[in-house]
Amino acid sequence: MWDHLVPFSLAQADLTENASFFQVLLIFVAVIVGLLLLLLLGMFASVASLWFRAFVSGAAIGPVQMIKMKLKKINPLVVVEARVMAVQAGLPNDISTSDIEAHMLAGGRVPLVVRAMIAAQRASIPLDWNTASAIDLAGRNVLEAVQTSVRTKVIDCPDPARSVRPTLDGIAKDGIQLKAKARVTVRTNITQLIGGATEETVIARVGEGIVSAIGSCETHKEVLANPMLIARAVLAKGLDSQTAYEIVSIDIADIDVGDNVGARLQADQAEADMRIARAHAEERRAAAVAHEQEMRALTSENQAAVVLSEAEVPRAMAGAYRRGVLRATHNESPT
Repeated sequence: MWDHLVPFSLAQADLTENASFFQVLLIFVAVIVGLLLLLLLGMFASVASLWFRAFVSGAAIGPVQMIKMKLKKINPLVVVEARVMAVQAGLPNDISTSDIEAHMLAGGRVPLVVRAMIAAQRASIPLDWNTASAIDLAGRNVLEAVQTSVRTKVIDCPDPARSVRPTLDGIAKDGIQLKAKARVTVRTNITQLIGGATEETVIARVGEGIVSAIGSCETHKEVLANPMLIARAVLAKGLDSQTAYEIVSIDIADIDVGDNVGARLQADQAEADMRIARAHAEERRAAAVAHEQEMRALTSENQAAVVLSEAEVPRAMAGAYRRGVLRATHNESPT
């Protein structure tokens, strides 16, 4: 009677064991899902205010995107503020969230770029996101560049902070030195900002142009009478080529008369010529003294020869007397 109940009891025990295993598995899965939901809920709660702000402003940044930003170590507050500024300022829709994230990951300054684009739009200056972000990543202050395009900048030439000499010194053709100071008004050339020469190059070119313009004048009085001759000559050379600036004007702030360099050079040349003449005269004097000494030596040598010759005369007379060939010759006069 009990024999047919034993297999049934074993089967029921197996079912009970399987049911308990599935229950434990379901509870484990439910716990994992619950933890994930709590984690997502916590992350959503941390970006809920930002999402609501973006939603109200029309920035169109979803909560999932913000959670992804947190996972990528990107501050979603910066992205939301940049998007809100762009949307509220009416910038084109080519500024995407992915572009902002990429710029932040590259080390760019997103708020500065967005403010620069807003300022450029207000000033009717063409500036897109790619150009502005490239300028920012190049290390330039793109907002300052836009502001300089709108509001010109004045550069002192020479710059007291960079140059030891306080003036630009040029010499006219009459030899008079002129000391000049110039003020260069420039504005930023956005299209040449990447790869263009900096402010130091502009100062160097303007200084070179001023010195060259002074040197091309016949007299210093021409420059003193009309200093704008220098400014016009410098502007005509197109010194702002391949630079990050566009030269608006060049004004001569001050010009003074310096030394008479031509007279000083002539005096130095005369002194040098006199020294050369003295050297030649000394050379000729030394040659004359040497020649005199040679003549004296030759005279002494000739005198010694004469003495030797005079010493031979008595000897010759004695020899002739011994040989009997020495006799007196009388010249008889006719009667």
